[in-house]
Amino acid sequence: MAIADITTRKSKKQLAYKLQRNLWGLAFSVPWIVGFLWLTLIPTIQSAYYSFTDYSITKGGKWVGWKNYIYLFTKDRLFSKAVTNTLYITFIGLAATLVTALIIALLLNTKIRFRPIFRTIFYIPSILPTVASSLVWMWLLNSKYGLINSMLNALGIGSVNWLGDANWTKPALIMMGTWGCGNVMIIFLAALGDVPISLYEAAEIDGAGSMSKFRHITLPSLSPTILFQLITGIISGFQYFTQAYIISNAGGAEQRTFGPENSMLFYAGYMYNRGFGQFQMGLACAMAWLLFLLAAIVTAVILKSSRHWVYYGGE
Repeated sequence: MAIADITTRKSKKQLAYKLQRNLWGLAFSVPWIVGFLWLTLIPTIQSAYYSFTDYSITKGGKWVGWKNYIYLFTKDRLFSKAVTNTLYITFIGLAATLVTALIIALLLNTKIRFRPIFRTIFYIPSILPTVASSLVWMWLLNSKYGLINSMLNALGIGSVNWLGDANWTKPALIMMGTWGCGNVMIIFLAALGDVPISLYEAAEIDGAGSMSKFRHITLPSLSPTILFQLITGIISGFQYFTQAYIISNAGGAEQRTFGPENSMLFYAGYMYNRGFGQFQMGLACAMAWLLFLLAAIVTAVILKSSRHWVYYGGE
């Protein structure tokens, strides 16, 4: 009986100790839990509800069912324009950024003099404030006295109306995004450092050339990183906002436009304008949920397809 009592007391002490640890853990988690509930979960549920209402910041809400979604797909002529522009800037812009960042990373992964300095120079644009860099690019792309057009004129090519011609606004924005690819480049550099040197040495013994080594060793080894960059880049592209908003609204609120022929009308900017410009918050919430569903579907498709082209070293 004495041994049983001692065992029971030890079990009770262990249970009390575990309970005390759990309570302390819960106490330290309370700020995050409250923040998550108050700032994330509850607003998410509210936005889902508001997407089915005719809700205005000034008037409150009225239940309308699926009318907001039906209106976007059938009557809102700018909605399709915003979707098309966003898909363009997302997929073409992301492709340009990934290719440029990979090329720079490959070059900076070689043994060259002042390599740390070059890495720093290429990385700096990605940490500059987006608003400040957008204002600088507005000057660089100016059709009359911009530096880029001055260089084109010096080469005899002629100037381009980058921000005033609907055919050139999105390529100009893509050029801006490619210029700031330093964060993508850094991740590629880290991934390149993990590629085993022995694979390249074995390939050289077999007589493989540079392109063969890149195709059969470098790209497969980088495929998990490319998958990560692809998913995060697409999600970020779907939310493209700041650069286009700064450039297209340089004239002030009273001259608010979306560029020539709405060529800089992107989904996030249009959603912002619906919600906070026209106070149609119910419609903006519907747009937000459509954007969430699109991002979720695209991400799921990419992850599903990744089993066919992503190679993990342990496999």
